[in-house]
Amino acid sequence: MTEQISLRPATMADAECLLAWRNDEGTRLSSHTSEMIEMADHLNWLRASLSREDRHLYIAEQNHQAVGTVRADLAAGKWTLSWTVAPEARGKGVAHQMLNGIIKELNSPLLAEVKVGNIASMKVAERAGFILEKEDGGVLFYGHTGVSPG
Repeated sequence: MTEQISLRPATMADAECLLAWRNDEGTRLSSHTSEMIEMADHLNWLRASLSREDRHLYIAEQNHQAVGTVRADLAAGKWTLSWTVAPEARGKGVAHQMLNGIIKELNSPLLAEVKVGNIASMKVAERAGFILEKEDGGVLFYGHTGVSPG
């Protein structure tokens, strides 16, 4: 049984672990953009992200250790989600708990864009109640009502 995951808002103090997760080879293979990111660019992105009202960026913690991140961007009345699990925490149910947490937190319609071939994220989205709506340009679009099951 996986220890309970909690979500907290990200801060600038999370910059180093967020960049390490983003630049991880497994993460880059599953991302829409696969280039390595430099720290200066990452800091600019993080600073801007934390000041945006249409973006929520969370750190998932387990036993007070950061184990992943989930981002939600608001557009056209839906929150589009993106998530990454720390390499050492993969395969342990962390992503599923993160999605359940963000569903409860936002309580709004959601969209998840998953790169074709990213089997792990496809399974996580489906297990969390997301429904495949379409495929376009190598991306699978999953929708969720945003209503938490219980």
